[in-house]
Amino acid sequence: MTPITATSLPSSPAPGEPGWLPEPPSSPAHVIADDAEALAVAERLRPLFAAEVKERDRERRLPFAEVDLFSQSGLWGITIPKAYGGAGVSQVTLAKVFGTLAAGDPSLTQIAQNSFEIIDVIRQTGSEEQKRDLFGAVLAGKRLGNAFSEFGGKNVEAFETKLVRSGDHFTVSGRKFYSTGALFAHLVPVVALDKEGHVVVAVADRDAAGLEVVNDWSAFGQRTTASGTVTLDAVAIPEARVLPAHIVYENQSAVGPQSQLIHAAIDAGIARGAIEATIDLVRNHARPWIDSGSDKAGDDPYTIAAIGDLKIRLHAAEALLERAGRQLDETIADVNDETIAKAKIAVAEAKVLTTEVALAAANKLSELAGTRSTLGVHNLDRFWRDARTHTLHDPVRWKFHAIGQYYLNGVQPPLHSWI
Repeated sequence: MTPITATSLPSSPAPGEPGWLPEPPSSPAHVIADDAEALAVAERLRPLFAAEVKERDRERRLPFAEVDLFSQSGLWGITIPKAYGGAGVSQVTLAKVFGTLAAGDPSLTQIAQNSFEIIDVIRQTGSEEQKRDLFGAVLAGKRLGNAFSEFGGKNVEAFETKLVRSGDHFTVSGRKFYSTGALFAHLVPVVALDKEGHVVVAVADRDAAGLEVVNDWSAFGQRTTASGTVTLDAVAIPEARVLPAHIVYENQSAVGPQSQLIHAAIDAGIARGAIEATIDLVRNHARPWIDSGSDKAGDDPYTIAAIGDLKIRLHAAEALLERAGRQLDETIADVNDETIAKAKIAVAEAKVLTTEVALAAANKLSELAGTRSTLGVHNLDRFWRDARTHTLHDPVRWKFHAIGQYYLNGVQPPLHSWI
């Protein structure tokens, strides 16, 4: 594999220009062989992701060049089964990859998250022809985006986007939001309802007539995910690009907990990055409090204890994340109601701790480093803003409820994909 260096980053186009379309890969993406290589590539990418994260966040500068590097590295295809040319990595490895990258830049890392959910939908619902087509496209370096959620509706499953037959193909119309990855994608999977009201995924070409991606993401955190609007006006979809996703969304499957595992891993990465930044600031920049009697901030006994507490919480969260990954691997190998419930609960337990440590670590950074840590030149509030924004994806308060119901009353976790 060609070594990844900072100079290998191509120049970025101006971000957010209306009508901008990503160029197709100029050469095939690297194909990662196994779990060990996936972890090694993630470790090599992390410092490149972190190099300009402060400036990208401050300026809302979208990471076009970095996303190209990300997908060309081969990491976007690591869960594609070996039978179709992928590495087929474990869920334990997948979580570690996302946690590593998110410690460098959680926004950039988040851009790939939805692609992995769709890969699993393809694996479980696609025909052999669809698997060869779509898996082959990803392995070649094409990026899958996301047009799933909608801003209105009674709840997150109330979809108004419709798929309609039109001769020998279909058309899809609707309006989506929280469309992380769509701006950077070559293919945009769209969640829609067919004429029977079943959920399908229609995979649209990014340059299809009637499909527009609007760079209107204005959240105070995860500023460079471009998680804004996608509008669809009678976008043509070939019949071969429609997946019967209701098979996995209306029945028990591992798609939901796998998606949740990645979210939990991103939160763990945010915590790891925040704790590392805190330790650096305390060691090299912070002043000791006057009452401590210490010459260095790192000798303050309360600061020492606080760092110890954060490390314990992070390691506990990472341990539960790894445990959840192992359970998911076991579940995928033997899918039934019991194993799906175990996977959902294990991931929910990890999600609780990763959420809590991400928020705690981001908050403690300023507390332990002092007032100078709040200066705009450092942009350290991005850790808290990213943690607070990303952990809102699905409410942890309902994780406690599902976990308690399972252990106390033997109630299976909900069928939907948000647990």
